[in-house]
Amino acid sequence: MNKKGSIYLGLALGLMIWIIGVLILPFITEDVTTVRVALNCASSSEITGGNKISCLFIGGLVPYYIWFFSSMALGLLIGGLRE
Repeated sequence: MNKKGSIYLGLALGLMIWIIGVLILPFITEDVTTVRVALNCASSSEITGGNKISCLFIGGLVPYYIWFFSSMALGLLIGGLRE
């Protein structure tokens, strides 16, 4: 495949992955909210050490998810530019 085709393929795949990630994000944020309410993460004085770690992990899930899909999309785009 020539360079121009690689750029367009990388752009198309990167855009497709980005759109899939953006469409799935609201479902993940709803689940994160549900889990944080179930673990009672709002009141830090009443939860145990294990639940504090779980609350910390669940709270960081959305930023890690965004970072993962952004990295994949940019990786495909840049990979298409390098070939």
